Amino acid sequence: MLENIKSRLEANSRLLEEALSEYYKQADKDCVLLNEAQRYGALGGGKRIRAFLTLSIAELLGASKESALPYACAIELMHASSLIHDDMPCMDNDDMRRGKPALHKAYGETLALISGDAMMIKAFECILTNEAISNDINAKAALLLAEAAGDGGMLAGQTIDTVGTQEIKDIDTLIKLHVLKTGKLICAAVLLGCLAAGEKTDSERTRAFFTYAQNIGLAFQIVDDILDYYDGERQINSFITFMSVDEAKAYARKITEEGISAVRSYDDGTLEELAIYLTAREY
Repeated sequence: MLENIKSRLEANSRLLEEALSEYYKQADKDCVLLNEAQRYGALGGGKRIRAFLTLSIAELLGASKESALPYACAIELMHASSLIHDDMPCMDNDDMRRGKPALHKAYGETLALISGDAMMIKAFECILTNEAISNDINAKAALLLAEAAGDGGMLAGQTIDTVGTQEIKDIDTLIKLHVLKTGKLICAAVLLGCLAAGEKTDSERTRAFFTYAQNIGLAFQIVDDILDYYDGERQINSFITFMSVDEAKAYARKITEEGISAVRSYDDGTLEELAIYLTAREY
């Protein structure tokens, strides 16, 4: 089962690389470096889980890959921009990303900051220039992404996680952090897939996909914390602070199973395989 989903993720990554490259084919002669830096941050790495969700949900609901692909590019650019900013010295101060120097190490802090900002804006350009979808739906999709990424979503979570470097004292706040910082974009990925297929955002199917996304997003973070624990990394704002490793594993399994159950009536096996793959990473 896992070999099948790995193969599909690899094919999805190749598709995304080609599609994203199209958005960076040309550059103003005075802004070539900005174009290069954005390509460096957007291309050449990552599992593209969010984009895979957008495309998979759209296909499950009968939409073509072509109509959903600009939305998939948008969610991927928004995610990539957050990683660029996360790595900077004022945030997590990480020198490496996916086996290569972080963008601020390769191009400098100023260009990294500008590139991350530009990629966020490019994400909305991808949505709003999607000619396969009506302008009304594109507008809804843009609003959805703005809400997921802004001060009620990803950026709110980043603020809780970083400003003041305070350690979180209760698990409810920890869950809130991850629901905002990571979960909101994962939920946006499935909702964009629904919109690409013409599915109403309040339909029973959309609510099921949303529940699935919430659960696998949180389970993914729990597994990350367990892996960090085994790697000997310092545990700040981690699930291992509030529960044992065995309890964390059990909790991840529980919410993964609940997520799979929520979409079983609509799934062709893709979403179940993905959920199992994300939580079956080696401890």
